[in-house]
Amino acid sequence: MNASHDKTISVLIKQKAYELGFDLCGIAPSRPLVERGNILQQWCERGMNCDMNYLGRNIEKRIDPEYLIPGAKSVIVTGLNYFTDNKQEEPNVPVISRYAYGTNYHDVITKKLEVMLEFIRGLEVETDGRSFVDSEPLLEKAWAVEAGLGWQGRHSIVINDKIGSFFFIGVIVLNLNLDYDNPYKENRCGNCRLCIDQCPTGAINEDGTIDARKCIANLTIENRGPIPEDIIPKIGGRVYGCDKCQEVCPWNRHAKSHNTPEFVLPEELRLMKKEEWLNLTREQFDRLFKDSAVERRKYEPFMRNVIKISNLNI
Repeated sequence: MNASHDKTISVLIKQKAYELGFDLCGIAPSRPLVERGNILQQWCERGMNCDMNYLGRNIEKRIDPEYLIPGAKSVIVTGLNYFTDNKQEEPNVPVISRYAYGTNYHDVITKKLEVMLEFIRGLEVETDGRSFVDSEPLLEKAWAVEAGLGWQGRHSIVINDKIGSFFFIGVIVLNLNLDYDNPYKENRCGNCRLCIDQCPTGAINEDGTIDARKCIANLTIENRGPIPEDIIPKIGGRVYGCDKCQEVCPWNRHAKSHNTPEFVLPEELRLMKKEEWLNLTREQFDRLFKDSAVERRKYEPFMRNVIKISNLNI
């Protein structure tokens, strides 16, 4: 292969990504992200990973795509906007994060990435690769920076200077040499610290990491036990995820609504009243959240959040 060929293939890959509806696409050379591994290890040693003990294990595998694809040479990173102003309309209801409004993003993005991968195999028959959407120990945000999609803000979320930070990250790891984008070196947050100052629970550390023991998103989604009593009064009605740090970010002031039909908030959820939330049955839960990200939380812990948080915050 030569540089001209690599560039041609890379252009075609990006064209395919945009054709599939992705808003961003960049390509980075595969390498062990040793510097990121050190940060992850120190973060876990400080106990910031809450009860997610798995994050501190096998860090060498998390930082090196070679463990996922032997002979890995390239990492393709995509971004898919999910921002919308079409939010829950009724006042004083349990709040769900925008990312969980429609069909589970894992399913939506995986389908698109698999189409991309088949397209690449059509260009290069001997391609070996896999797609990932939060499905393997891969540092997606770090790779988004490596592929030039943006920088990690003080809230740790990747910010793109064109579309903001409300976007999902998808990754394809390949054994092909490609034409690479420059990593994003500049942190454009400047002196702004709105996300730190306005985080309801003070979960954002000064070094740009998150204390998962305080993070509303973690406590209402990943956490398997009850939410700490001292945190509940600060949650502000949020029962699944939290968008606060992104909502106050100046880079999202001009965010435009997504064009992905699967991410649209269903009308029934948009108009649900507080009483309907509090009296939600298992059958209603299964119907309303079938194929959504909320489904994985399961009915009992979800309703535990709804009832406890509603009684104290709404």
